[in-house]
Amino acid sequence: MQRTKTRTRQLLQLVWRTLSKAAPRFELGIKDLQSSALPLGHAAARETQFPSADRISHSASSLLVICNGHGEDLIALRVLEALHRKCPNLPIEVLPLVGVGQAFEHALAAGWLQRLGPSAPLPSGGFSNQSLRGLIADLAAGLTLLSWRQWRCVRRSAKAGKAILAVGDLLPLLMAWSSGGTYGFIGTPKSDYTWRSGPGRALSDHYHRLKGSEWDPWEWALMRSSRCRVVAVRDHLTARGLRRHGVAAKAPGNPMMDGFKVESIPAALNRCRRLLLLCGSRMPEAGTNFKRLLEGLDQLNSDLPLAVLVAFGSQPSLNQLEAILRTDGYLPSPPPIDILGAKACWVKGTQLLLLGPGQFNRWAAWTEVGLVTAGTATEQLVGLGIPALSMPGPGPQFKRQFAMRQSRLLGGAVLPCQSKEELADRLQRLLKDDSLRQRLGRIGNRRMGTAGGSAALAALISQLLLGHTRAPRQRSFDPP
Repeated sequence: MQRTKTRTRQLLQLVWRTLSKAAPRFELGIKDLQSSALPLGHAAARETQFPSADRISHSASSLLVICNGHGEDLIALRVLEALHRKCPNLPIEVLPLVGVGQAFEHALAAGWLQRLGPSAPLPSGGFSNQSLRGLIADLAAGLTLLSWRQWRCVRRSAKAGKAILAVGDLLPLLMAWSSGGTYGFIGTPKSDYTWRSGPGRALSDHYHRLKGSEWDPWEWALMRSSRCRVVAVRDHLTARGLRRHGVAAKAPGNPMMDGFKVESIPAALNRCRRLLLLCGSRMPEAGTNFKRLLEGLDQLNSDLPLAVLVAFGSQPSLNQLEAILRTDGYLPSPPPIDILGAKACWVKGTQLLLLGPGQFNRWAAWTEVGLVTAGTATEQLVGLGIPALSMPGPGPQFKRQFAMRQSRLLGGAVLPCQSKEELADRLQRLLKDDSLRQRLGRIGNRRMGTAGGSAALAALISQLLLGHTRAPRQRSFDPP
């Protein structure tokens, strides 16, 4: 009888707490987003297991990281490597929302990182927000069911007391918030440089200027949650814009600039003009863009030997790139020296083209100019002080809008070209004008920042998300 009374009293207290939180706190579309992400019949009683941070301090003994894209996977990996060095006994799990998380393979094999939840490659490569066709293809491939199953994994992890770290944009941030647990956020794709750097004529620029931030009001609300212990963005300008809206945003450094090897240029390349070609990582778009960049090179009028270093990851494959080279008139040849790390060498006229899977971090610093249709890798290359030329294509990722935004983000250190003739003309000018290359390189270096961001972010996560130190109190925005 006494046990029954106790349970009845607990139930009444639970109902009272639930009703006291029922009043809406924010009405800028979040409830619509929430209703699409949460299951029908979601029990409000379950939320009470996660008291908000301004009432009870929370200390997590394990971490789940969710990220939504290849570039976000790489950034998350850099931070997790630094966190693992700092806290080697911390259990860490990762849930890639887009793709299969190829970037984490070595860490998974080493055993200090575990993969959680379902994952699957999507037809759009994670860029369904950039085209209706990509969205329809992803939905047909099971995006809704996949997201639902992933959300349930995040929810279960939060209920088990794990801290959640979201890396990317709105989707992982929304999942972390709706889990009901304590979370942190590393906002990777958005920077106020994209609209504060001229010309500022697009409709979106006026919208961002009106808000004072590229991040949107519903995203501010999720970042201001009392359960959000740390918010980190890519630069101080963006952090300052968010702080004006009550978000305790920090910009401790850019992890994208960590992990590069500084080596002297091999003697075999010293007599050549050196280019780095980045075609992206999503097929079949990467293959199409690779062929278009090669066609631009064919328009270059130069008698100087040209070394073209083609750095790529698991996709496209070596065989796929070699098939394109063969149809484009290149001939196979032994690499000049093994120390270059090239898997294959092809020649055409004065061009020496080296294929190097996994060689980006090593080859980037050897080059003078980049030829690019990539996202994260382009930003990293420009951050090393190397200007680049891009060539927008049919997409779904590297379209004109994406290329223009990237150029503005990097202060013009990457210049979009609309044709292969324009690409060749601008390349000719950059190779001849050392002062122009250096000036653009300095701009890119300032926009991306210096190395060391991973360690700084790991320290913040350890202190504010995993430890007992309380983050500055933020405006409450908890699930009703």
